[in-house]
Amino acid sequence: MSKHAIGILGTGSYLPKELVGNEEVARQAGVTAEWIERKTHISTRRHAAPDEASSDLAVKAAERALSSAGLSVAEIDYLILATSTPDFPQPPTSYLVQHRLGAENAACLDVNVVCSGFVYALELARGLVTLHPGARALVVAADVYSRIVDVTDRRTAVLFADGAGAAVVGAVPEGYGFLDTELTSRGDAHALIRIEAGGSRTPASHETVAQGGHFFRMNGRAVREFVAGNVPAALRRLLARAGLRTEDVDHFVPHQANGVMIADLVESSGLTKAHTHRTLERYGNVGAASIPVTLDEANHDGYLKKGDLVLLAGFGGGMALGTSLLRWGAAA
Repeated sequence: MSKHAIGILGTGSYLPKELVGNEEVARQAGVTAEWIERKTHISTRRHAAPDEASSDLAVKAAERALSSAGLSVAEIDYLILATSTPDFPQPPTSYLVQHRLGAENAACLDVNVVCSGFVYALELARGLVTLHPGARALVVAADVYSRIVDVTDRRTAVLFADGAGAAVVGAVPEGYGFLDTELTSRGDAHALIRIEAGGSRTPASHETVAQGGHFFRMNGRAVREFVAGNVPAALRRLLARAGLRTEDVDHFVPHQANGVMIADLVESSGLTKAHTHRTLERYGNVGAASIPVTLDEANHDGYLKKGDLVLLAGFGGGMALGTSLLRWGAAA
């Protein structure tokens, strides 16, 4: 453990108001509502309003996290935003969030590690606060996937939705906070999750739009195999370095990718005794926001008690894995 213990001081989240049920999604994707629930365990999801972008969701989640931490925006030194659905290619969306919040003292940056982005951003925040004791970082994750999924593609349209979550990172009493983190990047599997057009290799054109090149695409079966083959081992390594066993984990907060996948992951990772927190049944897969949204709900519903061992697991496009272990010390 570092000389200065670093942990989470407060959490917040925001889900758009528009509720979208399986019947509506099923009609467009060419499946049944029963098929969606059986394959994913998702019943409803939220979609951003026409005038809402990722930065709008991020601002609301950030404000709630600041309130939870009992801090003003002027006390934030760093603002890190995890998103793979930025408002614009440039400028960084974190700068739009900074402006809306009035976080004039905060240095800002975006992180795009798709669904693992929140855990990566937490580790960046921990490093910055460790280097600058007394600093505080606002870590936000926000995604608006409803704008980039092909509604006729059942592999993605039934899963992805919109939301934002946030956490304030800073010094905590010794013995609490982050114990260890493991980040893994697997560029050899980059083609499993992708958007093929809109970048410098394949710029936007009439042809790329007509061909659906700007839609989010995923090889679902290969992604499941990747998760099954890599995530349990990463979790075991993380716990072993901390001198802990799976039986010691009080709370497991995984990326809310798919309900069937989460159930399989809990079993294969030996985490059946932990309280696995799930929100995807109501919110769907909200990308990088899924872990902080779920963590915030667990926190504010009173599940996380001081001293509890909390295990986070992000996985997704890149392909990337981000796992983090912390001793909870924030007030509910």
